[in-house]
Amino acid sequence: MKDELSGKKPKNNHFSWSVNETKYLDLGRVRKLKKSCQQAKGKALKENKIVPVRDWFMVELGLFTGLRVEEMTNLKASDLHLKEEHLSLTVKKGKGDKPRTVYLPETFKKECLFYLGWKEKTIPKSDYLFINSSGRQLTKRALQKSFKRCLGLAGLEIRYSIHCLRHTYGSFLYKSSNHDLRMVQEQLGHSSIRTTQVYAGLMNEDVKKAIDKIYQ
Repeated sequence: MKDELSGKKPKNNHFSWSVNETKYLDLGRVRKLKKSCQQAKGKALKENKIVPVRDWFMVELGLFTGLRVEEMTNLKASDLHLKEEHLSLTVKKGKGDKPRTVYLPETFKKECLFYLGWKEKTIPKSDYLFINSSGRQLTKRALQKSFKRCLGLAGLEIRYSIHCLRHTYGSFLYKSSNHDLRMVQEQLGHSSIRTTQVYAGLMNEDVKKAIDKIYQ
């Protein structure tokens, strides 16, 4: 059976793959990417352009939810639950066709509300969060290309794939949750905690206190 991280069969019941600096963004790169996307978004709003605003939210969503790229393409506005006491989104069809709830930090709410409001005014042709100007759902390939574009604008190495946002989220959540592997497993939708264990021991810096402080 192949594991979801490497696509390779584990040897002797142990993972031969691990998260390293080539597969997730450190805090400096996170800040640089977020700042670049924020600036591109601001300029796009003034020029009535769509793509940079969509790209900005794609990066924010990946960093604050750790969704798989296919889960991002399938996400709809109606899957975001922002009026409830515990902010969350619903992944209706995760890996293995399993649904799950992903809880959101309070600090991400304003980004979600802004994007939903902007989308409703600008491209309200579909309930999907990521669509083109014709209202068609973006493909995984399209999101991959969008992420590479964001990396280029931020002056970051294009060796990273969009999947690095998932690893970045998992890595920092493991740290901010005081090394709670079960929490990380549930948020990422891993079927086995053995998959989640690749984040264990990744960073030796001081542990942050809660999910709302992730990336700050």
